[in-house]
Amino acid sequence: MISVPITLEQLIQAVRQLEPDDRARVANALVELDLRSDLAALLTELYTQPPVDEMTDDDIMAEVKAVRQQPRQA
Repeated sequence: MISVPITLEQLIQAVRQLEPDDRARVANALVELDLRSDLAALLTELYTQPPVDEMTDDDIMAEVKAVRQQPRQA
């Protein structure tokens, strides 16, 4: 593998010289990298949260019934 150091501006100029389909591929690759990074951060955040107490459908229905039995406030 050959490594050639280039500046960001040189990279941008090179991308601008690509055909539209190739520019689209570069754009898609950048979006995928960004999405993967966002997804990884989201997953990390979700896994660091404490577990949520399990709530069953029966629990939800009991809560709905209790709220419906309360007098309505005007």
